[in-house]
Amino acid sequence: MPVSTSERLASLRSEMKGHDINVFLVPSEDAHQSEYIADCDKRRHWISGFTGSAGFAIVTETEAALFTDGRYFLQASQQLDDNWTLMKQGLPGVPTWQEYLVKNVPAGSRIGLDPTLINAVDAHQLKTQLEPLGSQLVPIHENLVDLVWGNDRPEAPKNKIFVQPIQYTGKSVEEKLEELRSHIKSKNAYGTVVSALDEIAWLFNLRGSDIECNPVFFSYAIISEQEAILFVDLNKVTDEVKSHLGSTVTLKPYSQFFTYLKELNLNGENKLLVNNKTSLAVEVAVGETNIVEERSFITDRKAIKTKEELDGMRACHLRDGAALVQYLAWLEDKLLAGEKLSEVEAADRLEQFRATQEHYVGLSFATISSTGPNGAIIHYKPEKETCKIIDPSQIYLCDSGGQYLDGTTDVTRTFHFGTPTAYEKRCFTRVLQGHIAIDVAVFPKGTTGYLLDPFARQPLWKDGLNFLHGTGHGVGSFLNVHEGPHGIGIRPHFNDTPLAAGMTVTDEPGYYEDGKFGIRIENVILVKNVETPNNFGGRGYLGFEHVTIAPIGLNLIDVDLLSSSERQWVNDYHQECLTKLGPLVAHDELATAWLKKETQPI
Repeated sequence: MPVSTSERLASLRSEMKGHDINVFLVPSEDAHQSEYIADCDKRRHWISGFTGSAGFAIVTETEAALFTDGRYFLQASQQLDDNWTLMKQGLPGVPTWQEYLVKNVPAGSRIGLDPTLINAVDAHQLKTQLEPLGSQLVPIHENLVDLVWGNDRPEAPKNKIFVQPIQYTGKSVEEKLEELRSHIKSKNAYGTVVSALDEIAWLFNLRGSDIECNPVFFSYAIISEQEAILFVDLNKVTDEVKSHLGSTVTLKPYSQFFTYLKELNLNGENKLLVNNKTSLAVEVAVGETNIVEERSFITDRKAIKTKEELDGMRACHLRDGAALVQYLAWLEDKLLAGEKLSEVEAADRLEQFRATQEHYVGLSFATISSTGPNGAIIHYKPEKETCKIIDPSQIYLCDSGGQYLDGTTDVTRTFHFGTPTAYEKRCFTRVLQGHIAIDVAVFPKGTTGYLLDPFARQPLWKDGLNFLHGTGHGVGSFLNVHEGPHGIGIRPHFNDTPLAAGMTVTDEPGYYEDGKFGIRIENVILVKNVETPNNFGGRGYLGFEHVTIAPIGLNLIDVDLLSSSERQWVNDYHQECLTKLGPLVAHDELATAWLKKETQPI
């Protein structure tokens, strides 16, 4: 049932009136532009009732609109109450939230926003669009949703920070800082501001647990030629962390960051480099003339994994695959024996299997354990009070992952524990063919994921099918499960970053029918150099190495649809699963028998 937002919206509108505001903007992100956020920052979730990770809320004096993408159309339609209008971004005739402000909000409006929650690029573009209408953006430094939320708002996390050893990172803090300072020098800049939490964790070889499933900690950093300053809650800093940072890094309280920026007094001569995720509040504190926006150097560096990080990804995915095999064997056994298991009970059991694996830290995101129609909710999260009992006569989709000291996993498998229909098998096989097409792709250096995306969709398009999410996203090394700047998808930004050897990305086409089922097959793949008979243009060629190892689901495959090479791929992949995972589950008779059954040649 949707949460009633009537009282919340009435209170927010009262605050808007008190601040002489006609419109208030409520993004999903926190002050660091994080995709996944801590409970204390879930303002858009609280005011709207919609729990998905992507969305933007606009509240006017009389209306409330929630903008989200295709992953969340169904979920949002179920969670929003009658106070809200769902704006399905990407569909014909549906404006972006920026277009909505320009076209639907009365001219001359005062539009309030928290300057820490919107990046400077978006703010400037919006300001330019609004000025001809006489409307203006009004920064409000005490978030109005926070005022309405009051004492019910959760406290900020206070978890300890810990060191990520060089045996997993492959590069020291000093080396990373030296590379960053060389970049700063090449730009003739004073320094750079780092506000993205995963960038800070990567740069200083530190990890935390301030955001569920994301091993990061609230912090800012300023790096100049003279010093590296980490702004963080000092109560979170252990002696081990202090020793690790030594004299290389100066620690200052998190609360002093904006004050420090204001006191830099750069006077337009020395510039601070910022990337397009840096908040408007940073620009306001430093002064617009003291800022130079650029593509994130750290994000680009972080995307190319070291040998140690790649080795860690390979190793953790094998252990993760063993846990998944144990889980699926257990689940099938219980369901066929007639036991009633809820989606949440199953997800909890999978987490227990993962927790037995070496170097396990926690989940990399909330497990999507979905039966039948719930599988069509692309980012479905089962809740104990409302989830379904898993029906073995319907398709079961499980998208899950783990955080390990040596890497991050993200895997989706779709199974049917009974007898699938011919139509379900055809849909599954079209998804499988798209998955294989990405896995075996060979392409010249300089190719982007935007250009590869149709490979995954072409088999589905043959049947008039499609999916409304990207085909692949980057994955961190014991960091965020969604990592840029690269990916595989139809959004224009995927054409900005060519794929390069050392990158990690997912391969996850799918198909979903509302009210019926969802299908997705997802592996993490590594970009690698490949040898080809020729080298046209002298550019060199790339391909992929899959590191996710887990059976795919034999009884859902329509073998007659597969080409001989696709059939060979399935058999080779399953032989790899048997060879690599067999020894890891040898102690578990049930898992061993299931693994052998699910890897038979077709």
